Amino acid sequence: MTSIDLNADLGEGFGHWTLTDDERLLSVVTSANVACGFHAGDAPTMRRVCELAAARGVRIGAQVSYRDLAGFGRRAMDVPPAELTAEVAYQIGALEVFARAAGTRVAYVKPHGALYNRVVRDEEQARAVVDGVVLAGPALPVLGLPGSRLLELAAKAGLPAVEEAFADRAYTDEGTLVARGQEGALVTDPGAVLERSVDLARNGEVVALSGRRIEMRARSLCLHGDTPGAVDLARQVRDALEASGVRVEAFV
Repeated sequence: MTSIDLNADLGEGFGHWTLTDDERLLSVVTSANVACGFHAGDAPTMRRVCELAAARGVRIGAQVSYRDLAGFGRRAMDVPPAELTAEVAYQIGALEVFARAAGTRVAYVKPHGALYNRVVRDEEQARAVVDGVVLAGPALPVLGLPGSRLLELAAKAGLPAVEEAFADRAYTDEGTLVARGQEGALVTDPGAVLERSVDLARNGEVVALSGRRIEMRARSLCLHGDTPGAVDLARQVRDALEASGVRVEAFV
């Protein structure tokens, strides 16, 4: 039977400000990308999400980012490699404290926003992220875009490289994500999201923005938690996958 992991970005709040419905999303997803304080998240939020995830058997991932609270980690930044390596390890270590306190561990690492897109092609920044994961230890899996420099370098460093896809984001013909500022970058029709989810899981393909079908083989499917109706859509995606014969389970 075909299987796929469902991951979502969680803990994306700060102080009294909240963005994601963490508790309800954790009843749907199998992996939680938890913000580690650099683009969102704070100590109480990280602790709470780790406790909720552990109670539900959801795997905890460190969603590392450039230090950019004001821009939600989506602004382009130039960070020296040594500094980025240290900051990636720092974020993983901070989340690990709360994961251990909840009786579990950080199970994988996923870059966020601008950093995620940067390490698709930028070898220097990708190597810095991989070095940060290695520094944090042990050999944590790295989640990223298929064919990215990040996953290539992670595999060379002995880290499990895990490909992921997005059902609600548009792709270029080259298999990269269409920039958020471009028209059509976000797939907002629920029916289209469900169809794309099943297509990705069962066939390893997705329809690019141009209309061309491209290969997109992934072990994990990302569901964005910061979109309107995110919880209901996530539940519909899981139901559609299971109805089509796809087993939903964590990749790690």
